[in-house]
Amino acid sequence: MQFTQEHAEIRRTLRAIIDKDINPHVDQWEEDGIFPAHEVFKKLGSAGLLGINKPTEFGGMGLDYSYAMVMAEELGHITCGSVPMAIGVQTDMATPALARYGSDELRREFLAPSIAGDYVACLGVSEVGAGSDVASLKTTARRVGGDYVINGGKMWTTNGTQADWMCLLANTGEGPAHRNKSLICLPMKTKGVQVVKKLDKLGMRSSDTAQIFFDEAKVPVRNLIGQEGMGFVYQMQQFQEERLWGAISAVVGMERLIDETAEYTRERKVFGRPLLDNQIIHFKLAELRTEIELVRSLCYRACEEYLDGKDVTMLASMAKLKAGRMMRQVTDGCLQYWGGAGYLWEAPTARAFRDARLASIGGGADEVMLQIISKGMGTLPRLAGR
Repeated sequence: MQFTQEHAEIRRTLRAIIDKDINPHVDQWEEDGIFPAHEVFKKLGSAGLLGINKPTEFGGMGLDYSYAMVMAEELGHITCGSVPMAIGVQTDMATPALARYGSDELRREFLAPSIAGDYVACLGVSEVGAGSDVASLKTTARRVGGDYVINGGKMWTTNGTQADWMCLLANTGEGPAHRNKSLICLPMKTKGVQVVKKLDKLGMRSSDTAQIFFDEAKVPVRNLIGQEGMGFVYQMQQFQEERLWGAISAVVGMERLIDETAEYTRERKVFGRPLLDNQIIHFKLAELRTEIELVRSLCYRACEEYLDGKDVTMLASMAKLKAGRMMRQVTDGCLQYWGGAGYLWEAPTARAFRDARLASIGGGADEVMLQIISKGMGTLPRLAGR
């Protein structure tokens, strides 16, 4: 990756907002179980950070994906996982397909205010019985005249209680599971859309994650993103950006936790000498830091190939798999070296431990990443009858 002054300026601008407007409030937001998404997103939108690689005619910067990746990496300076995840949903999970395939009318209505930070977006893919297995989702959107009538429900919806609109994946036909789905822009105030509850999670405490039901909710057919029946394909493309975002956004947070652990073990004395003097500790931290740098390099390589127009599904899946597992290793290892102090609820190690566990589940579980990688290698066994 060749970084320019513009990349550095994005880092500097975002870091200033993080230090002034986000990190001083994170502890309170975590305690409250929610953060003010509209307020935070408006600050980011006013700085141009919610549309870095989105079209200029709708308020974006029109830059290439390397600039968006730099922003995702810099989000690791936020001292929790919840707020970065919510921002990532806005920039790299709910809006890429709309930006790429949506009509100009639809992009003016939903994309432009999302880039400006006036709207909060959420992604409606996962369901109670369909998480990583996207093809098995049951929510339907049937055509009735000039409307889609939506029935079903979504689960694990990040930003769900505060969102203004949802990028909804639903079945719009009766054909094969990979060809009968469409992406639809669904305003959350639509009659028949009900936020059932905010879910109480192990980690990501200040992220509002919702369960949502749809009961005869009507939206105009013009809210369709791109072509009907292409929703599964569009969502798989969105997953490439989501998984790259998830991998690179983890890097700085892991490095920060290692630095905090090194400082803690340097100050903490056991049997008359600093813990860090134990070779096993400083060697282990060095090894973890090396592994993190390998994740960064893999993400950078995937980004370069993405910019060249190549399919990076396999590389993005590898990066997401490795980053999720590294987060578990780093948070568990660092917590161990903090001892009892690291086990306290308010400790940075405890928060990181709780937040990190989602990385191997959300956006496609590790096992799904391994299936994708195996398929790319040509080693995935064929199932009977297929």
